[in-house]
Amino acid sequence: MRKEDVLQMSPLVWAYMGDAVYEKYIREYVIKQGLCKNGLLHKKSIKYVSAKNQAEILRGLEENLTEDELDIVRRGRNSNPHSHAKNADIIDYKYATGFEALIGYLYLIEENERLNEILQKCIEKR
Repeated sequence: MRKEDVLQMSPLVWAYMGDAVYEKYIREYVIKQGLCKNGLLHKKSIKYVSAKNQAEILRGLEENLTEDELDIVRRGRNSNPHSHAKNADIIDYKYATGFEALIGYLYLIEENERLNEILQKCIEKR
């Protein structure tokens, strides 16, 4: 997709894609750690994918983001989702949405090198 087309999308669309991309990345990471039992896989994954933890990861990454990336995060964070996670407060949920928006945006514009760099930092931050 062209960057111009992606920029016209709703930040919630970026977050929708980012949720899937990030979940897949974390699942692969956890499996590669040698965990095989479903309960353990889920427990380990939650450390990365819950709204609270995504918000913490984003706060730790912000100083490493470009101005354009911070703008994408802000747009995602300030979007108006029609629901929020039952186990997260609204502030963490908004930060998690901003985080997922960034991941989805980078994926959609095919900035794979930068996407992988940020995803790797997510693992390092936890």
